[in-house]
Amino acid sequence: MRTAVVRVNVDPESAFTAAQLRDGMAVLLELAGEVGADVVQNDLAAMPAGRREVELLIAAEDGDAARDAAIELCTNVFGTKAVPGVVTFISRGTDDDAHGVLSGFGLTGEIERTPGGDGFDVVYVTLRETDLERIPESRVHTALEASLNCEVHIRTV
Repeated sequence: MRTAVVRVNVDPESAFTAAQLRDGMAVLLELAGEVGADVVQNDLAAMPAGRREVELLIAAEDGDAARDAAIELCTNVFGTKAVPGVVTFISRGTDDDAHGVLSGFGLTGEIERTPGGDGFDVVYVTLRETDLERIPESRVHTALEASLNCEVHIRTV
């Protein structure tokens, strides 16, 4: 399972006091643990007005589902209409991460990992040739190498 990092602006109107932001963050830290999420501890009051974002770490395969869960949690805690920010994924270099990168492009493929001669893995990704007609292979290759931090070879069938 991948880990989504969901950013949520909990004070888009910049209406909360420093005390309200600290209290809300304390409740968020408590409730997030109960639903299996983690929160990056930030001092919301020190953030610029209009950019008071919390960062939640949520186990999810789908960024939209993680975003929706984070919005619901933040809206319940802070009592305002929380505004979603960017959703990214933590990469640990696993095959799940490779499948996640492929799904981000709307692709599916087979992943084969072998140990390289220098101690680093080499990952072979098999994709359909027709899929690469709509997405350049170089984009897929670069994204996979960045996510996996290892040598990647793409094969087509």
